Amino acid sequence: MISRRISVILLAVLFVNAHAEPITVAVASNFARPAQELAMVYEESSGNAVRITTASTGKLYAQIENGAPFDVLLAADEQRPKLLELSGSGVAGTRFTYAIGSLVLWSRDPTLASSDCVAQLHNLSERRLAIANPLTAPYGVAAKEFLEAAKLWDTVKPHLVYGENISQTLHFVVSGNAGLGLIAGSQAMDTRLPEPTCRWSVPASTHKALEHQAILLRRAFENEAAAGFLSFLRADDARQVISTYGYEIPE
Repeated sequence: MISRRISVILLAVLFVNAHAEPITVAVASNFARPAQELAMVYEESSGNAVRITTASTGKLYAQIENGAPFDVLLAADEQRPKLLELSGSGVAGTRFTYAIGSLVLWSRDPTLASSDCVAQLHNLSERRLAIANPLTAPYGVAAKEFLEAAKLWDTVKPHLVYGENISQTLHFVVSGNAGLGLIAGSQAMDTRLPEPTCRWSVPASTHKALEHQAILLRRAFENEAAAGFLSFLRADDARQVISTYGYEIPE
């Protein structure tokens, strides 16, 4: 009889898990691909479904503060998660750095083959330079900081085309609408991209560290699946996935 009761309880638990509402994770655009893989691994190991929504960190932050039904934020900076924690929209004590990004100057313009990418910034001529919007995208902030540190901001400003997020920035340069682009280092590793004609890794010392922070959001305060996803991000399996996409893993 006891054994039968245990079986019934286990079946009930499985039934609840199978029909539980998926957790919704808001993800910065640059982290879309690793987030999808991480969601699959977490679903397989926990049985909890994960729904991914992507946009620039700034847009996701604004949506969260306006009541968007997200459970977790994976930002591309530390500023917005900190602001969410301070406002009460994020759960205090759940914020942590899950990855550190990098910036790459990249082109597929055939006329730049074997050329010095950085030298092109001093004389863009008719070319456009794509960067993410510094007002909404952390990679745009880093791009602007680098250009200012190199004393190139005023030179390139008339040639800039702004992506709404780093994914759109990549589209501009891959499509040829911009001759050069400052994209995420993780994007530059994507084997689906065409071969670059010039590529240069921007020194991390020229901009503020691109710390990517995660935080549990207020609506998921008692959501064990959402809290479990954040714990999973700290685990070795998740950290290995993140590193394969070109991100530095924090200690």
